Amino acid sequence: MFPTRRSNSFLQKFFDSARMQPARQRRNAHWKTSAPKALPGSETFAAQSTLPKLPVPVLETTLARLKESLKPIAWNEAEYHSVVSKIDEFGAETGPQLQERLLRRQAETDHWLERWWDDGAYLGYRDSLVVNVSYYYGFDDHPSHLRQTPAARAAALARGAMLFRKKLKQGKVTPEGTKEGPFCMDTYRWMFDCCRIPGSDGLDWSKSFAVEGDTGDSGHIVVMRKNRIWKINAAVNGRILSTDEFESQIEHIYKNSTHLYPGVGVLTASNRDVWAKDYSELANSEHNSNILETIHSSAFIICLEEGAPLSPEQKSCVLWHGHVYNGEAIGLQNRWVDKPCQFMVYDNMYAGFMGEHSIMDGTPTVRLCDEVLDALASPSFDHGSELSHSLPIPLDWEVSPTTAQAIATANAAALDLINSQVLSYHLTSYGKDEIKRFGVSPDSWAQMIIQLAYRRMMGNEYRKGGTYEAATTRKFYKGRTEAIRVVTSESDAWVESMDDPHTNNVNRKELFDLATKKHISLAKLCGTGQGIDRHLLGLKKLLAESEEAPALFSDPVFARSSYWILSTSAIFSKHFNEYGWGEVVPDGFGVAYMTGHNDRLQYTVTSRKEMPNSKFIAEIASAARDLYKLHINIDASKSKL
Repeated sequence: MFPTRRSNSFLQKFFDSARMQPARQRRNAHWKTSAPKALPGSETFAAQSTLPKLPVPVLETTLARLKESLKPIAWNEAEYHSVVSKIDEFGAETGPQLQERLLRRQAETDHWLERWWDDGAYLGYRDSLVVNVSYYYGFDDHPSHLRQTPAARAAALARGAMLFRKKLKQGKVTPEGTKEGPFCMDTYRWMFDCCRIPGSDGLDWSKSFAVEGDTGDSGHIVVMRKNRIWKINAAVNGRILSTDEFESQIEHIYKNSTHLYPGVGVLTASNRDVWAKDYSELANSEHNSNILETIHSSAFIICLEEGAPLSPEQKSCVLWHGHVYNGEAIGLQNRWVDKPCQFMVYDNMYAGFMGEHSIMDGTPTVRLCDEVLDALASPSFDHGSELSHSLPIPLDWEVSPTTAQAIATANAAALDLINSQVLSYHLTSYGKDEIKRFGVSPDSWAQMIIQLAYRRMMGNEYRKGGTYEAATTRKFYKGRTEAIRVVTSESDAWVESMDDPHTNNVNRKELFDLATKKHISLAKLCGTGQGIDRHLLGLKKLLAESEEAPALFSDPVFARSSYWILSTSAIFSKHFNEYGWGEVVPDGFGVAYMTGHNDRLQYTVTSRKEMPNSKFIAEIASAARDLYKLHINIDASKSKL
């Protein structure tokens, strides 16, 4: 769902070894088959066999849309005419051949993009997952009718998530979709009992330990406190532990974690090639290999974090990249960022979630968290009544001198990464209720605010790149995302009008309506698999090494259009007060926003410290006010007529 920083190339090489090996871990070409199929009669996956394949758009249509999308990206007419000429050349020469190859690939595979996207966007990416790939959600307060301690909060999350896991394994999680039809639920197979593994040859993979036929009444979780790994058997005698049983074991962990243990978890935050090397050293010990398997096969992880973040910015930062104290990245030392699902609970009971993005986009984990938090808010939630007296199992690493040095090096790299970043946060004074009253799509409204704010911040500088908004393609089998190219001639015309003293409000409103109409139409096209970027990626990938690359692929306007200066995406949960991820290019911004609250819009902006982050969030606040005033003034004018 969220855009990621791009690796230098999209990797295609596949490997043969089926199992992790301490000296050199390589992935099996068929690694995705490790996630078992659904139980017979599963409601969750009932529609999978009826979902259509992701289509390949008509080449001429994509090229026409590409031309249109490049108009506001080109710096002058000469640039634009040059890139149009190259598009025409591509359409007449190389393009049709590549299109034929892509159509053949589509006919021969379940999903023509899947392998390329897995590897190019995620598994071949070698920089740290932290900031660059991972994302976070911050939760609202623990329900007041429940016990108010960190252990009680962690225990409630543990039971709630285990019950959701059980429901999923039994195929009782209702499939998502719209009035137009169901969504693909395939990535839910990678939510629990699995982990990303660093590959020693430039490609990671995920391994599932889920057991075919399992109905969710078994399994374990991992809890981390002060960097120490603890295993809790989350089910006993075919039943999931009660909240009280989880709480008893988690209290034991708190009481028996009195000092810091070696921060092995920070190794997972390293560059992926560095982590692969450190992983091999760590796994050379059979004892450590068993701990690794316990972590990988756990249903999920709960990180009992130190610190008590208070402001939205503090909460966002500690979820995003962990807490720093006395020159130590103590937050990342107490996590395992390769896990798809990690819950964090702080000493003041603040809680949140960190997700690993490679195999699953954000919407499934929003669903997970939303249902768990909804359930816990209800006085009728089934906490279970049993109370056994089992103890959690501590798992302590054998730390060689080489691993000790690796931890120190990884900690230093994590500090450099954390210290390079900045984050800001803003809530508007109005929300979706007011926006809908004006007859406007809240998402389009929020996107136009971003466009206006960015232009005001940059002044008359040439545009350095495009704006990415994630659109889901889950109406197709194994569909994930497409890029909505938010920058349009229509949005630019409206943005210019807002600060043009010679333009009146009626004209500004007309231009705004055209811009939002265009945005909505692009979003719909992308959702139906008719976007530009994934199609062009497929064509590029089918160019043989011996073939000369078309001039279009190296054109500066073409490249600029997918250099995502602004990477944006929206999710919603009434339980999330914080949400975000990092920027995807060095001179860009990550803009996470929510439009689902009735009384506010929520923006979180991330960037490197050298970027004008505080200025951008101030311009977002100003643009939000100005857009609201425009509509209020238009309404007032109408009422006088």
